[in-house]
Amino acid sequence: MLCLAEPEDKAEREQGDKNMKVAMVGHKVIPSRRGGIENVLTSLCPLLVEKGIDVTCYNRSSDKVENEYIGTVKDKKYKGVTLKNAWTINKKGLSAMVASFTAAICATFGKYDIVHFHAEGPCAAMWIPKMFGKKCVATVHGLDWQREKWGKGFASKYIKFGEKVMVKCADEIIVLSESAREYFKKTYNRDTVLIHNGIDKPNKKEADEITKIYGLSKGDYICIVSRLTAEKGVHYLIDAYNSIKTNKKLVIAGDTSDTDEYVKMIKQKASGNPDIIFTGFISGDVLTEIYSNAYVVTLPSDIEGMSLSLLEALAYGNAVLCSDIPENTLVTENKAIHFKKSNVEDLAEKLQSMCDDEEIVNEIKNGADEFILSKYNWNDVANATFDLYKKVLKK
Repeated sequence: MLCLAEPEDKAEREQGDKNMKVAMVGHKVIPSRRGGIENVLTSLCPLLVEKGIDVTCYNRSSDKVENEYIGTVKDKKYKGVTLKNAWTINKKGLSAMVASFTAAICATFGKYDIVHFHAEGPCAAMWIPKMFGKKCVATVHGLDWQREKWGKGFASKYIKFGEKVMVKCADEIIVLSESAREYFKKTYNRDTVLIHNGIDKPNKKEADEITKIYGLSKGDYICIVSRLTAEKGVHYLIDAYNSIKTNKKLVIAGDTSDTDEYVKMIKQKASGNPDIIFTGFISGDVLTEIYSNAYVVTLPSDIEGMSLSLLEALAYGNAVLCSDIPENTLVTENKAIHFKKSNVEDLAEKLQSMCDDEEIVNEIKNGADEFILSKYNWNDVANATFDLYKKVLKK
């Protein structure tokens, strides 16, 4: 069922902020930590509900709530957020595209004031609600067509098409970084709104589960928490780690994202080193313990929108070593050590110096948590998003 209903009339739309209704389209499933968009909406949507907005998230029918979120959904609601299924085909390469069109149709004929699309690919369906007079907002979580996992074939071209539809149809476009704002201005002469991601203060945990499962203890490992895709630079990290001398283990926490060949390649790179540990997807207490007890957290990305893993690493008070792309350096300022993007030698040199000198690590992590928590928080994101919605409805 496509959950079709009669579109609301103009009078209903103009009832005011108190009864504002927003549909979220383009994610996999909420609540979840499976990806950046899912993380964002899991944090943001309940805060929008607190502001009096009626929020509905259209989850892919092929994805289920899992891990620590099992039991948090009652009567098809999560913290006041209504959850509905968007029918799709559970097949690699088709699931996201079909779900986006299904969700867009549902949102078009549902009683929503705003349809909020997330990511460029799903925006290929934005013309549908726009054709029926809906207000549309898009959040660009990154220039997805640049990501290596999509190659240069149909997928990349489709995402680029979604970007062009978005530029033409969206009432407002949200970007996460200054570089993305500059890209849309230069490429399309299109103004966008910069709203960063946020972060909450975490509750740290001593090593317990990670000791039982992986044999890890406080301060004896370097880690990366990331989707295992080429643009995240995990292959750089493995090459760099294999070239240095250290008794620290390397923990790679994350799962594939339509990137089975890449995962096979990096596991082959790591196969000769028993100190490299692949955990797969982790969440809940295990993830908390990984962040809480790391010696260094790395982010060797070539491409980012605005990394939630980077915000989380700093919020836990970790020493961070990340690539020098603007999306990282503008976030971390002087609260991280940066290496030259894609440069394995520079990454290895910085990693070796941090392993050799604990004073460097202690100095860089000092005050990192207070710094990032004062700079980015979800309440500010929710306020800025709410203000943007009100602006859109006045157009």
